[in-house]
Amino acid sequence: MVTYFPELAARVLQQVEDLPEMYGDFDFSATPERFTTDPNVKSALPSRRGDRQAYLDNPRLVELARTSLYLADVPADRIAALSEKYSVTELVGLIRRACKRGIESVPDAPTELADLLAVMETKPDWIDYALVEKGAARARVSAGLIAPFVTRGAFIATFTNTYAALPMTITGALSGPRAAHRVNETTAYFAVTTLPRALERFGPGFEATAMVRVMHSMVRYNALKRSTDRNGRRRTWDASIYGLPIPQLDQLPAGMIGPYLIALRALKNGRDFTEGERAMVEFYRYRCFLLGLPEELLPANPEGIVNMFHIRGATLRDGFDDDCRKLVASTMNAYLRPADGLFDRIADSVEKSYSKVAFCAAFCDNNRKAATDMGVDISLRDYARIAATGPFIAGRLIAVALASRQPMLQEVTNRYLTGQVRHRLDVYGIPEYVTDRREYAH
Repeated sequence: MVTYFPELAARVLQQVEDLPEMYGDFDFSATPERFTTDPNVKSALPSRRGDRQAYLDNPRLVELARTSLYLADVPADRIAALSEKYSVTELVGLIRRACKRGIESVPDAPTELADLLAVMETKPDWIDYALVEKGAARARVSAGLIAPFVTRGAFIATFTNTYAALPMTITGALSGPRAAHRVNETTAYFAVTTLPRALERFGPGFEATAMVRVMHSMVRYNALKRSTDRNGRRRTWDASIYGLPIPQLDQLPAGMIGPYLIALRALKNGRDFTEGERAMVEFYRYRCFLLGLPEELLPANPEGIVNMFHIRGATLRDGFDDDCRKLVASTMNAYLRPADGLFDRIADSVEKSYSKVAFCAAFCDNNRKAATDMGVDISLRDYARIAATGPFIAGRLIAVALASRQPMLQEVTNRYLTGQVRHRLDVYGIPEYVTDRREYAH
């Protein structure tokens, strides 16, 4: 029974009428196995993060999690459905040209693409646009100075659960040598969106976001309509177990991890967001809007943000299988550097060490054996690398933070950080944002 979010529930049901070829036979009233409110069933919410029962006793949050579990992205899904008529290469070319030159300059662009860009061009009244660019400047610090050392750890978050990881598992996008490409592609996306004015209509971040939305929809479309097993036989996505492939609820962790960490710190200190933190949160919220997430999933205050993360974990059935372990291991072992020289090899080993320790702290309560069981081996060499490089990394962050507070140095600091982000983009390479069903694992 819908009580608290009737508009969101109506939007979910409208998907059947908006895209019957994709959702006409999908049962949005069913509750998949992945969603559980049974207190006797272990969930993905660690006990150290909060009282699961308290979240399950909140009917408003439970309804929001259940409803958004079936929320897709119809504007982008319509473009994915065009893959029956267009090749992926053709679709990518059309999207890029329309983003760079405007839809009116691409006479052969399908109406579905015009509709998607029109949705993204909408300016919702729940975003404070005066803060977005200020927030991007703050996010540039982590994108330019911290990202190389936390890339893998942050990217792995989705892979620690059997139910949420399945779409990536079936694509095979993180198996073998393809892991490095996909990790770099994702990191490049988050980096490019922090560049000055990147999320404006003709900015590189806007274009990249459109590409990410369509890529997610391509995975969703192929999982629902084109899944095959290893022998080429038709395989139906089991919605009774996994629900909807890549629902908006599962995009929350990657999209709002920054605000979540800030919100945890604010609540721990018994305060609201500072002015700078508020700006960063607004930048993240706007980027998530461009990715297709609704306002209901994007609270603006610390408590609301933490609640969204925790109710997702509290209602997500716990599970970690061999596929998850392979995803974690391949991501952690991927070589992300652009060359194979001595410096790149050393930098790669340092970056991996930080990611391993960050993973162990975030997902294993600093239990090295638990990390090993999940596919991440941490050695004394990893700690030695961190000890040797920590002073430089921390010192650079402190220096930039202090300089950014001085009016006379703010412009210099901004140019430095922008240069660092552009350098990181050179390292990551140019994202393709494509998914090829012919390479899917099953």
